[in-house]
Amino acid sequence: MARIELPDLAHAYKPNPQRPEDYALRPMNLTWDDGGAYALLGPSGCGKTTLLNIISGLVRPSHGRVIFDGKDVTDLPPEARNIAQVFQFPVIYDTMTVFDNLAFPLRNRGWKEAEVRKRVEHIAAMLELSSDLKHRASGLAVDAKQKISLGRGLVRPDVAAVLFDEPLTVIDPHLKWLLRRKLKEIHHELKLSLIYVTHDQVEALTFADKVVVMTQGEVVQTGSAQELFEEPAHTFVGYFIGNPGMNLLACPVRDGRVYPGADGIALPPAAQAALAGSAGITIGIRPEFVECAPAQGVDTVAATVASVRNMGTHFMAEFTVGAHTVTAKLRSAPARAGQAVWLRFPPERTLYYVNDKRVA
Repeated sequence: MARIELPDLAHAYKPNPQRPEDYALRPMNLTWDDGGAYALLGPSGCGKTTLLNIISGLVRPSHGRVIFDGKDVTDLPPEARNIAQVFQFPVIYDTMTVFDNLAFPLRNRGWKEAEVRKRVEHIAAMLELSSDLKHRASGLAVDAKQKISLGRGLVRPDVAAVLFDEPLTVIDPHLKWLLRRKLKEIHHELKLSLIYVTHDQVEALTFADKVVVMTQGEVVQTGSAQELFEEPAHTFVGYFIGNPGMNLLACPVRDGRVYPGADGIALPPAAQAALAGSAGITIGIRPEFVECAPAQGVDTVAATVASVRNMGTHFMAEFTVGAHTVTAKLRSAPARAGQAVWLRFPPERTLYYVNDKRVA
């Protein structure tokens, strides 16, 4: 296990990058603690796998360093970094038994057979593979094969880190939930350093203690599930995290008030100071925090009901506010489509952004 530091790290495939868009990975500084469970979350093409491959040694960064426990490993090949990597599709030896697949990394490092058997049986029990240990891997279902691949990554107790590159992509949705839960249990028991790449927010938020959110090669926020949901530092995080994502309304500012529509909302004093001189901002509020009122009140805005859907546990409503569409999760149906209502954005739940970054 290792503490991983990435000081001033960036990667560009072009020589002499000048603009942010010239980088596959924009400059970043990251530190991941020994024994932590982390996720790299973002859409396809945002740089997640490139960052993972830099950590593993498959790609050498064009800028910055890779540090394991204070040791610079930037120029070391993968085999010298003592890491394990689990890929999107199962990487196993089909002609071997499940036991021999799990034992291979240990035998390759000279472990005694009695120790190999004890460790393999331990990992197999964790992954519910004990009954398959004598079977050939070729005859197993794809989820069992991916379990073997996971086990090969977890079987070595001395690894600096285990890197997962979207390992549940080929797994049935129900089994995904079971395997995520199992990985979480294994992490708590083995205390390995785990880094998990995914584009699925549910996978990231249920697996990791800290999630690194990326877009267009840039790390825009690192935080817990609660921090990412309640205090997104970037509009992308607000949009990407949550189902549905955060309402983001570009609004003009006049005389200490922000105008999502014809009606203005008073800016808190701290926000007024931070936004001094800004002609326009983006306000963000989660659908869960939007309030619907039948009459005008303090800091309410006029809205028209666009649609209402009964989701069983709540109502999903869409409102028109000026030129914006505002989504709300409500306990009761607000009104019928086409009716006028008033919306309130609680000040303690409303966030403010300039150039996509949160202020105040």
